[in-house]
Amino acid sequence: MTKTQRIAQIKKDNPKAFNNLNGEQIEITGDAYEALIEQWADAELAKEAEEAAKAAAKASAEAKLAALGLTPDDLKALGF
Repeated sequence: MTKTQRIAQIKKDNPKAFNNLNGEQIEITGDAYEALIEQWADAELAKEAEEAAKAAAKASAEAKLAALGLTPDDLKALGF
């Protein structure tokens, strides 16, 4: 999903945003709303990228082990 698509989805899911100030809910509008939605999109995309990088690193490590004829369980048995 692109950033633009993510922003559109977040806006659809959150047509209004609020800030709680001293127990009072104040609606976030205009440029502040746009900036907040963009921050949320950036955070979600960064989290997805981090998860994808971890998955890729794990797959790479497992492929290297397989090339050596080892499994993750073999490493655990060896104390790694």
